[in-house]
Amino acid sequence: MGSKMSFFGLSFAKKKEREEERWLRANDREFNLSFKYATNAIKTSKYNLFTFLPLNLFEQFQRIANAYFLFLLVLQLIPEISSLSWFTTVVPLVLVLSVTAAKDATDDINRHKSDRHVNNRKVEVLINRELRSEKWMDVQVGDIIKLENDQFVTADLLLLSSSEPLNLVYIETAELDGETNLKVKQALTVTGDMGDCIETLAAFNGEVRCEPPNNRLDKFTGTLTFQGQKYSLDNEKILLRGCTLRNTEWCFGLVIFGGPETKLMQNCGRTTFKRTSIDRLMNVLVLCIFGFLAVMCTILAIGNSIWEQREGAKFTAFLPRQDGVDAAFSAFLTFWSYVIILNTVVPISLYVSVEIIRLGNSFYIDWDRKMYYSRSDTPAEARTTTLNEELGQIKYIFSDKTGTLTQNIMTFNKCSINGKSYGDVFDYAGQRLEITENTERVDFSFNPLADPKFHFHDHSLVEAVKLENPEVHTFFRLLALCHTVMAEEKNEGDLLYQAQSPDEGALVTAARNFGFVFRSRTPETVTIVEMGVQRSYELLTILDFNNVRKRMSVIVRSPEGKLCLYCKGADTIIFERLHQSCSKLMEVTTEHLSEFAGDGLRTLALAYKELDEEYFARWKEHHHEASTALEDREGRLDELYEEIEKDLLLLGATAIEDKLQDGVPQTIEQLSKADIKIWVLTGDKQETAENIGYSCNMLREEMNEVFIVAANSAEEVREELRNARMKMKPESGEEPIIIAKGILGKKSKVIPDETVDGEYGLVINGHSLAYALEKSMELELLRTACMCKTVICCRVTPLQKAQVVELVKKYKKAVTLAIGDGANDVSMIKAAHIGVGISGQEGMQAVLSSDFSFAQFRYLQRLLLVHGRWSYLRMCKFLRYFFYKNFTFTFVHFWYAFFCGFSAQTVYDEWFITLYNLVYTALPVLGMSLFDQDVNDRWSFQYPQLYAPGQLNMYFSKTAFVRCALHSGYSSLVLFFIPYAAMYDTVRDDGKDIADYQSFALLAQTCLLIAVCVQLGLDMSYWTAVNQFFVWGSLAMYFAVTFTFYSNGMYLIFTASFPFIGTARNSLSQPNVWLTILLTSILCVLPVVAYRFLLIQLWPTINDKVRYKVRQAKAAPPPLPSRVRMRRTSSRRSAYAFSHAQGYGDLVTSGRFLRRPPAARSAGFSPTGRSTGFIHTGRSGGYSPTGRLQNFRKAETSLQMYRTREPAS
Repeated sequence: MGSKMSFFGLSFAKKKEREEERWLRANDREFNLSFKYATNAIKTSKYNLFTFLPLNLFEQFQRIANAYFLFLLVLQLIPEISSLSWFTTVVPLVLVLSVTAAKDATDDINRHKSDRHVNNRKVEVLINRELRSEKWMDVQVGDIIKLENDQFVTADLLLLSSSEPLNLVYIETAELDGETNLKVKQALTVTGDMGDCIETLAAFNGEVRCEPPNNRLDKFTGTLTFQGQKYSLDNEKILLRGCTLRNTEWCFGLVIFGGPETKLMQNCGRTTFKRTSIDRLMNVLVLCIFGFLAVMCTILAIGNSIWEQREGAKFTAFLPRQDGVDAAFSAFLTFWSYVIILNTVVPISLYVSVEIIRLGNSFYIDWDRKMYYSRSDTPAEARTTTLNEELGQIKYIFSDKTGTLTQNIMTFNKCSINGKSYGDVFDYAGQRLEITENTERVDFSFNPLADPKFHFHDHSLVEAVKLENPEVHTFFRLLALCHTVMAEEKNEGDLLYQAQSPDEGALVTAARNFGFVFRSRTPETVTIVEMGVQRSYELLTILDFNNVRKRMSVIVRSPEGKLCLYCKGADTIIFERLHQSCSKLMEVTTEHLSEFAGDGLRTLALAYKELDEEYFARWKEHHHEASTALEDREGRLDELYEEIEKDLLLLGATAIEDKLQDGVPQTIEQLSKADIKIWVLTGDKQETAENIGYSCNMLREEMNEVFIVAANSAEEVREELRNARMKMKPESGEEPIIIAKGILGKKSKVIPDETVDGEYGLVINGHSLAYALEKSMELELLRTACMCKTVICCRVTPLQKAQVVELVKKYKKAVTLAIGDGANDVSMIKAAHIGVGISGQEGMQAVLSSDFSFAQFRYLQRLLLVHGRWSYLRMCKFLRYFFYKNFTFTFVHFWYAFFCGFSAQTVYDEWFITLYNLVYTALPVLGMSLFDQDVNDRWSFQYPQLYAPGQLNMYFSKTAFVRCALHSGYSSLVLFFIPYAAMYDTVRDDGKDIADYQSFALLAQTCLLIAVCVQLGLDMSYWTAVNQFFVWGSLAMYFAVTFTFYSNGMYLIFTASFPFIGTARNSLSQPNVWLTILLTSILCVLPVVAYRFLLIQLWPTINDKVRYKVRQAKAAPPPLPSRVRMRRTSSRRSAYAFSHAQGYGDLVTSGRFLRRPPAARSAGFSPTGRSTGFIHTGRSGGYSPTGRLQNFRKAETSLQMYRTREPAS
């Protein structure tokens, strides 16, 4: 059904299988339409005005219970077998169908609005040699469209030309992968030469042959044939729908894929109807109840047959049988009559109540101010109302990294220069202070080009800069020169850095604030402003970064003519290449690096060396030969790099913080205490993923071992996984233990958890994961991974993310949750039982596909430990109580059958039967299900272990259901036989007989109602004014309705409908009736009270223990401890883990990647006195690769410059 209703459609699914190659021609709609490619319109809605009613009713009657009640309604319309009026079923059935239909209609209207909003966006399309503004939905494959700065990319495009030099464009892929750092795309030269000439573009008739539509975001293969030449196309020339054009005035693109065929929509995955484990259990239980109902009706039908044969003949004198009706036929009719009477074992009001409870608990999430993020004005949102209680049963969380755990903001946090550490703040006693919002910040007002978002707290570093400490100046000069960052200056002094990676930008921004401002670059020069003086350095060579070198260097000539090599990289790599005179400094710097790593910071070492002109000339010649060599070019270049990058002089080290979202380590720690396993699935590099693992306290040095699986063949991967498993549990067998679980023929294989001594972590690479997910190896992967406390999968594709989730779902009887923020997380979010989207600057694609959304990862603990746990607890209590009250109600009918000749007469008044679930018991149980809580939210955080029972299905299961049925059986016996015995041969105070049917019916139903209300009071943990009102109000309503319906007036007006005239006032005025009610109530609840007392005393649960502590405290617990800085001893990790893709150095020095040269500008400094003011506003800021303001409020500072001497003329 899901695929039929999705925007893909059945016909599209079939066509997609046939398409093996995409073939299109630019500016030729007639040719392209012959292939029937999808248009650019998207459709995510399910219904339209005409199909809503039939389709929605068809869907609703697929639910077994709804079909059952429709069948009952048909039975009730047959007079021969119905002893109940039709309205007892039709009223609740219509109510259920209407409520569900209204909810489905609302959801679909929202989908229609979303579709219309996207489809009606405007874009300029080249049609008939002119640009026309067209709706997105009207764009066709083969059209040429024009995009402008900050516009969304309309469809998957082949980039033709752009406003930038060398046909480059800058795009932000936040909607696709959650990353906000800009990426560069470049058009082919042959198409780039067309520029923005409309005539030339309209005449372009190139043909593209490429891969068919698929979901691979990082790969594209195809060819362009134009003017008899064939050109290769790859991913660097493709703009994907969902990206945003940044810092590019305009570009033209050719539509390759449109609408549902775009990679963005292909990654949305199939929308599947998600149902909770309780829903699935309920379906099984309902089938069992149907079987039980059939057994009861069969017993009573057999009883009727026997009674008709033995006793029925005695009544035929005054109740003659109809022609052809014998004992057997009477038994057949009786069977169906009892199906109608006993149908309350599966009351339709159960489903109405479940929908209301889920809706109410969804509103609690929407209304929760503690999950509201004020900075982006983003509240939490329950986007579906059917999965709330599943939030209380999560065992596995699959999380993205970038934008989910981290903010994708890097901040320059600390540094070590010439053996002195900077960045910490100390008090007068020399004690290190924790840096908070209120810690005094360094005043950068001396520097008019400083980035106001940058904050630093150690004043000694800026003093060292002002005092012109030579090592400090060289340190920041290196940071300002050794990088591949591009600078843009739209207004005087308003610099915007476009960095290949956020950490590059953070280092250049730090140098900028400390007086060494990177201003601009050309292929041959780098211009920086040093303490107010603009200087231009000749850029001779960039020795670029790659994953093997783990460092980058630049060779520059200063304005004074000095040659210098500046190098930065991983500390282990740099230390190997230092001059022996640096040994002492290296020891001190190593200590500082260990401290930085202990704070979870990413480190880089910085070094330099001065070069001899003659030596460099020879080296440059060899470098030119190597760079133009046809064979072994890479190897020869590496040798030359090794030769010149030696005998370096150590300057110091930097420490960068990849800012985690607030509260991430604490949230992960809380969820870990709740026995929830967290797996990180990220597209980032292995080093990046490990760094974040340590920062989040998912990986810890105290772990017994962290296994790295990075093999390149299937056998090696299998061996590494097996070795890891045998280390964790040597006695584990080669073959896993598989338990077949399931009901009614649907068996599923479940692999039980294997316990290990100690804590382990697993890091697995994407290429290794591809082998591990193969059918022959997936169980080995699952066994090994599930033994580990933490699992991190890096370099994974969106498809692999979904496959990992599916693997755990398939073989583990556990509930999964996936959380992410980008389009690359959508398939994972849809695959998991629960999908959570992080909403914010990273795009909305994940949110639109999610079940729940909020702005910060830390809100996940509240969603699960509070809302999820309470929802699960309330739903389980509701189901246990609902089945109890309805089974008890129905079983009394069963016992009464043995005393009424199995005649299908009801034991209660018909009106009581109609109103029992809809009025008398509806509100009290809803009150419990909406407001009950065992402990409040603060205690829930204090004891995360309270979450564990939900993972084990302890509150509602088949066993709990059986116990509930047995309890109902006992209560029904008490509620029938005690009133029966009390009424038998009893007379009123005035001597009149009281033992008539109507009086007994009234007594039985009154005893029942009071008994179930008392039971509700025992089940309730948290009484509110609303609960009190509902319980007492329902009892008052019962007596008010009873006295009204049994009054003379109602009998006189509607004689046939209200036959119980005077019964209430006659019976309820007798003391023995009230004594009977009291006795039955006590006997019903006495075993329950005794059982629960013994259970708490002898086998207390975690809930019992915590509630005992709450009673002892007699108040809320002390506030949660304030967040403390988490320090740990850790191995150092290079910030280059976050950095480059190879090759940007070549772009910089070749002149590609460069904007048009800016106009000449002044340095913009004025030599004035020293400023004494400090900045006290805003939060700690950081480098954002898009140049957006990150949580920043602009400081009001005087733009002054402190300088101790005049610059050299």
